[in-house]
Amino acid sequence: MASSSTSVTPSSHLAAKLAHPRAISSHFSSNPNSLNISFPLKNGSFKLRRNAPSITLKTLFAHDPKAAVVTKDTWEKSVMNSDAPVLVEFYASWCGPCMMVHRIIDEIASEYAGRVSCFILNTDTDFPVAEVYNIMAVPVVLLFKNRERKESIVGTMPKEYYIAAIERILKS
Repeated sequence: MASSSTSVTPSSHLAAKLAHPRAISSHFSSNPNSLNISFPLKNGSFKLRRNAPSITLKTLFAHDPKAAVVTKDTWEKSVMNSDAPVLVEFYASWCGPCMMVHRIIDEIASEYAGRVSCFILNTDTDFPVAEVYNIMAVPVVLLFKNRERKESIVGTMPKEYYIAAIERILKS
């Protein structure tokens, strides 16, 4: 019986923290009823075998986004026609610093609920909107009031920087 090995690089932040630097591997035999999946961990190894008793894995971290997704199809209604000031983070899914800004924007969305509408826009899938605002790199946060762009914040900044920009918009 010959077996082959396939390696998969961990894609989530949690898997990257738990997994050994070597990739998670799957071992398949020619017998379809035999499956052995092992996850090399820093402190040992975790193995799953077909027909083994089921186990429940707990989620250690789940992201519950507070900022809504806006697209080129919803841009006009959500951003341009908003009665409240609007904050939009332009990001890309492959951008590490963007994920840091996401967390900040989510906190701001909760803290300023009812006073500022917060959105995120994926520049890879909605490039036409990014092009209109000359977004050449990500992350970029734009603040709008009365259909006009009032503030631009390029790059990853401390939360206080975004708060100061929002406060300026609210006072204007």
